[in-house]
Amino acid sequence: MVFSHLFNLPPEVHFINCATRGPFSKAVEKAGMEAISTFTPTIHQIRPDDFFEGAWKVRRLFSELVNAQDSERIAIIPSVSYGMGVVAKNLYRKSGLRAGQQILIVGDEFPSDVYPWQRVCEELGLVIKTIPMPLAEKVGQAWNTQILEAISELTALVVVPHVHWQYGIKFDLVSISQKAKSVGSLLAIDATQSLGALAFDVQAIRPDALIAVAYKWLMGPYSMGLAYFSEFFDDGVPLEETWMAREESNLFYKLTEYQPVYRPKAYRYNVGEHSHFIQMPMLEVALREKLEWTTERIQSHCKVLWKEPIEALSELGFLVEPEDERAYHLMGLRVPERTDVLKIQQALAERKVIVAARGQGIRVSPHLYNTEEDMAALVAALRAALR
Repeated sequence: MVFSHLFNLPPEVHFINCATRGPFSKAVEKAGMEAISTFTPTIHQIRPDDFFEGAWKVRRLFSELVNAQDSERIAIIPSVSYGMGVVAKNLYRKSGLRAGQQILIVGDEFPSDVYPWQRVCEELGLVIKTIPMPLAEKVGQAWNTQILEAISELTALVVVPHVHWQYGIKFDLVSISQKAKSVGSLLAIDATQSLGALAFDVQAIRPDALIAVAYKWLMGPYSMGLAYFSEFFDDGVPLEETWMAREESNLFYKLTEYQPVYRPKAYRYNVGEHSHFIQMPMLEVALREKLEWTTERIQSHCKVLWKEPIEALSELGFLVEPEDERAYHLMGLRVPERTDVLKIQQALAERKVIVAARGQGIRVSPHLYNTEEDMAALVAALRAALR
């Protein structure tokens, strides 16, 4: 079933680029417009609890989406860098941490998953160890093996995505988590390029931190994100001392009775002013839609979309990861040698086929609104671009 009727995407455009920016559904647009239109006329009716209730709803929905089973472990954040900043700020609290230990990251990672560790390594005497993408026939299998082999008693923190943001290669998070825990390492996962489109189970994976922004596969507003923080962070240090994170902060008449006690668990990691009266209703609707659509349906639909193009793209010289090593919602087509990826992207855009040039590949990221006609247009445009 195609869901294109639920979006206001222009019919002449083949938008296969959800990994760059997820479009709003009509329902999410409506929630935003209603929030704007009703805000001023009802401003005199805003209660103290209204500053909190939207976030409470969203935290419960996100907890359900990732099977966290405890919405108090969910925080509202503005970005991945903010969530990783929380991890960096609290790394000093890790039991047994010592100078010379390593923070393990994967190669060609998104900058927000790299920059936070440079400062913390200087402060704590740690070392960044990067596991580059291997040159192998089965890249995913080799990469996962190398990551597992690199995790040792020297590992203080493993930072890994669910799928690689450029190529869509899946990482074996269950095995990585088990190995990390066996040596006392923390595990932080950036699931920005998967949550909402690919199943994630907190109970099975047991991350210490799970971080994602809302504007890609969750199809929510920009400058909003969500994070899960494990028990390790329960008594940790927040990035900011927002008044909303304290007990009884919804009792406005008592705000100057300064409260030393934080609200439980992850609430202290909420960004300040996280009420987001306009954007929070949009994110709530977006999360409800993801729960209704299900990741299984999204992956199944995208798998069908790729069925015919894969063979044609291979014949054109594009390298595609084996089926069992990649997700279907995000795939990086590694281009033939001596091919300019930016020129290919521009050539496709001229034909109104919208994808992204990332690294040495063309990143194609379909969703339920895409059709077989979109994928056929992709193949035709790539064939023309390579002539």
